[in-house]
Amino acid sequence: MESLIIKSPKADISESSIQQMDGIIAAMRANQPAVAQTTARERIVKLKRLKKAVFDNRTRIHDALYADYKKPAPEVDLTEIFVVTSELKHTIRNLKKWMKPHRVKPTLALLSTRSRLHYEPRGVVLIISPWNFPFNLTFGPLVSAVAAGNCMVIKPSEFTPHTSAIMKEILAGIFPEDEVCMIEGGPEVSSELIKKPFDHIFFTGSTHVGKIVMKAAAENLTSVTLELGGKSPVIVDETAHLDDAAKKVAWGKYVNKGQACISPDYLLVHESKYEPFMEKLKTNIQQYYGETEADRQKSHHLSRIVSSKHQVRLAKMIYDTVEGGAEIEIGGVSKEDENYISPTVLSGISMDSPVMQEEIFGPILPVIKYRTLDEVLPILSEREKPLALYIFSGSRKNIDFILSNTTAGGTCINEVMLQFMHNNLPFGGVNNSGHGSSHGYFGFKTFSHERAVLKHHRFSPLKLMYPPYTKTVQKLIDLTLKYL
Repeated sequence: MESLIIKSPKADISESSIQQMDGIIAAMRANQPAVAQTTARERIVKLKRLKKAVFDNRTRIHDALYADYKKPAPEVDLTEIFVVTSELKHTIRNLKKWMKPHRVKPTLALLSTRSRLHYEPRGVVLIISPWNFPFNLTFGPLVSAVAAGNCMVIKPSEFTPHTSAIMKEILAGIFPEDEVCMIEGGPEVSSELIKKPFDHIFFTGSTHVGKIVMKAAAENLTSVTLELGGKSPVIVDETAHLDDAAKKVAWGKYVNKGQACISPDYLLVHESKYEPFMEKLKTNIQQYYGETEADRQKSHHLSRIVSSKHQVRLAKMIYDTVEGGAEIEIGGVSKEDENYISPTVLSGISMDSPVMQEEIFGPILPVIKYRTLDEVLPILSEREKPLALYIFSGSRKNIDFILSNTTAGGTCINEVMLQFMHNNLPFGGVNNSGHGSSHGYFGFKTFSHERAVLKHHRFSPLKLMYPPYTKTVQKLIDLTLKYL
């Protein structure tokens, strides 16, 4: 498999590059029927080869992500490699069962029929992956697409070129170009690709770009899966175990330097627990990443912001929020030459401050006091439905109240972010935080068409109600309406 790399200083693409894209897609169209006919055993062979290649290249994957934004190797193992290998193992174990036609019980009116669901590949699909977890969020959907028998074009992020290079090399040893092809380049490449008549587009990225993808897909009536984001809140109520909550929030917020779509975005803490929780939160940050700011800047356990553009945005967000009256509890330091933003906690937050108006996507955590859960609901409902909602509580009553009065793509109780690693749970958002789901069987279904198949014999009761519509036929129809 060769990777088509398009480097253009302008926001357009040459005619020859467009022809290359069209040629690759045409070759996949020609190859797709053969790929679609592959058995579970044949697809499992590919997945096993992919799993072996991931383990064989583990150190090189570490090096690539460190080169892209200094991501620590243990973090790469946990949040990139483990997620992919876990998905691979789960799919390999279950694919034969998933691919079998599923028998469907007949309704009373169609009792004489036999029905089943067949899973067939969508066809030639496009996967557009982001920079924040470039390996995980490229190979994760790839596993599902391979399992379902598709051909695919992959467009990785231009912000993580070293990771793209190792992914390209791994895929080249397993798939021919007319089955899997990686096309690199900037936003202009993505803009051109989404115009093509793919059978499905799987996009992971921002809500703003997700809207563009969905609009372009509509021109070709292409189905889409959108893994987006949003402002994922954390609620720490008066019954929460504070040591546990502080440890988990400090990890969940600052892993990958807060550059995660399911990262805790803002924190709502009951006023009776606010002071002790804040102390524990700051203590855990210091234990994880360094006692002093100087220590944290030298820490090997903190990655960097992926680019100067994103670093500048985050630094301005901190500055504007503090100018609006917020206080820095810890952190707040920015070093543009190193793409560094320190792990930051802000208090005294107003609802109209910059950190409450947009997804943060960085190591900045605003903390807000509340008195009753009735105060919390308007804060949540005034914002778009989040990808994740986290609840720390020992009260079943409080947990049930929050769950029944809120909506989110997924929810963790007394935990953060682990819903993404659970292969038996669907992962996805709702409205602005996404569309569709992935992981495990749900990922297989996303890249499959559920084909309804109904079989009948020649002795069909429905024939009794064919025209002409005599009085007898009408009585049969009346009886059917009344009893079936």
